[in-house]
Amino acid sequence: MRFSSVLKQSAKYAAHVPKSGVFPQGFQVGSVASGVKKNGTLDLGILVNTNKSYESSAASVFTTNKFKAAPVILSQRVLEEKKGKGINAIVVNSGCANSVTGEIGLKDASQMAKLIDEKLGATSSSTLIMSTGVIGQRLQMDKISKGISKIFTDNSFGSDFNSWLNIAKSICTTDTFPKLVTSNFTMNNGTQYTLTGMAKGAGMICPNMATLLGFIVTDLPIESQALSKMLRYATDRSFNCISVDGDMSTNDTINMIANGAVKTDEITEDSPEFLQVRDQVTQFAQKLAQLVVRDGEGATKFVTVKVQNSSTFADARTIAESISNSMLVKTALYGKDANWGRILCAIGYAKLETLDSLQTDKLNVSFIATDNSEPRELKLLVNGVPQLNIDEERASQILALPDLEVLVDLGTGNEEAQFWTCDLSHEYVTINGDYRS
Repeated sequence: MRFSSVLKQSAKYAAHVPKSGVFPQGFQVGSVASGVKKNGTLDLGILVNTNKSYESSAASVFTTNKFKAAPVILSQRVLEEKKGKGINAIVVNSGCANSVTGEIGLKDASQMAKLIDEKLGATSSSTLIMSTGVIGQRLQMDKISKGISKIFTDNSFGSDFNSWLNIAKSICTTDTFPKLVTSNFTMNNGTQYTLTGMAKGAGMICPNMATLLGFIVTDLPIESQALSKMLRYATDRSFNCISVDGDMSTNDTINMIANGAVKTDEITEDSPEFLQVRDQVTQFAQKLAQLVVRDGEGATKFVTVKVQNSSTFADARTIAESISNSMLVKTALYGKDANWGRILCAIGYAKLETLDSLQTDKLNVSFIATDNSEPRELKLLVNGVPQLNIDEERASQILALPDLEVLVDLGTGNEEAQFWTCDLSHEYVTINGDYRS
């Protein structure tokens, strides 16, 4: 690894990894280096719900890739069988995706869950499984089994900051830093609750209905159908609004568990607090999802693509996604090249649901500085007309920022959407050219 890369990684770690946190009641986590990873780092983590006074609720959003990995298939089955109730554990490994491994892969994933259920004394399936790493290789179940036993027999579970940080580390692959977010919230009725979430991902990030690996836990009591709707809404506005390289993984999964350790009325879709909690979960998920982009493989820039004044949310999101996935836009951002024609190109080929959403004579495109320097907005296109004598020096200054925004105003409605993306550098090719080595 080049020295410059080491410096970038250490800077990212310092900027984005917390030094303390707040964690929901009734959850404990443990992790271990099982030996699946060649470098001997943490690669196996377990989360368990210890609150028995409430039947926990769980919800998930999974990849739509046709080659769904074994842990995805097994977790879907468990959730369907249990109807989202009584899920009390998540087991996750890194270093091997257990994907495209056929029946033997399904047996291995099932064995992982069974080992956890037996340790917890569960009489039926109550564990969700997550795996990440190289596709097409079988899990080393001897190491996984010993690792699971070690976590339980050594009483490695904890609810302190280091325990949570370690499980976040255990799911990392090409990540340069663990992604852990924690927050306290207060509902309008005065009830306080906590959300804790973690994710892994730096490459193969372009979701459709889910992305990467991650899970969120809370100590609120939330009815299972309400939790499912919350997570879907939040995912569509967070994890489904990020892009690093345009590739969708076979293992993409976001799980959420609510264990009801906070004593308050159960939240249903009809509860007055439902919308407030849904929006708080969405904002929380956005923070977690943005960390994935900030850790994009080889990335040097974090870019917000905001599309506003669209006739529909769906079309605003489609245009934002099209810009974010464009290799030509991403390479221009890396090269600090104000080639706004590439942005227009990506807008123009976006497949919109409503033709009226895009009218070329109403379209406005700008670069936005995020460092409070002036002028903050650099207009590139106004009502479909290119701006003459664009200040190229100012454009280069904005494009040199580590954080910047591309603003697209469609002028055809009042809906808006945001996507978060990054540039595409030489280092991305280097990382992915020898991923298995």
